[in-house]
Amino acid sequence: MERESLLIATLVELADNLVDDYDVIDVLTVLSLRCVEAVDVDAAGVMLASPVGELQFVASSSESMTVLELFQIQTNEGPCVDCFRDGLAITNHALSETDGRWPLFTPRALAQGFRAVHSLPMRLRGRTIGALNLFRTHQGTLSDDDVIVAQGLADVATIAILQHRSTLDAGTLNAQLSNALNSRVIIEQAKGMIRQSTGCDMDEAFNRLRAHARNHNEGLTDLATRLVTKSIHAIDLDEWAKPKGS
Repeated sequence: MERESLLIATLVELADNLVDDYDVIDVLTVLSLRCVEAVDVDAAGVMLASPVGELQFVASSSESMTVLELFQIQTNEGPCVDCFRDGLAITNHALSETDGRWPLFTPRALAQGFRAVHSLPMRLRGRTIGALNLFRTHQGTLSDDDVIVAQGLADVATIAILQHRSTLDAGTLNAQLSNALNSRVIIEQAKGMIRQSTGCDMDEAFNRLRAHARNHNEGLTDLATRLVTKSIHAIDLDEWAKPKGS
């Protein structure tokens, strides 16, 4: 019942964020965080295809996951790349020094402390728009229920994104996608400024940025832009309260 309640709350949270001018990064950050809470994984990340079909990092549950997602893009190698290209799920893939499938990616993932990976396509009616990556710090298989839950959350996000895109013309859609990718750069800059000003790590910097945006009903990208342009200072952001039990 606890997981059922969490999933219901997640669906409500996702729906609540899907307003007309919703922030794609914030929605997919919710997806990443809730996967970690509801599924037996330790980190999650999402990549989406750009208007020209290239994978781009969009959101993750932690800084270590962010590093791995960006590394996959730079090397064009890894589970998310394969999952997006083939449109097929990769589940219960154990990572080891002898794993020859991803010779560049695997050593980097092991160095980050991960031992198993799962990647699920964000796909609807034959169209793949991205992939959801799930990482574990220990080997072993995900249960069928965990895979179903993760794929279900990915499907909900996919349907929401495609439904929103269907209301836009091609020019507006390309502009929105480009803005989302540019927003990622601004958010990373803002995280760095928060870290430098407060001495926190990058995960806490993002949590504080996101908490302040939500507390003040402000878009995540809008707040990050204000930080970068120094119309608000990092030390003035609301404190982030770490959830109990985490």
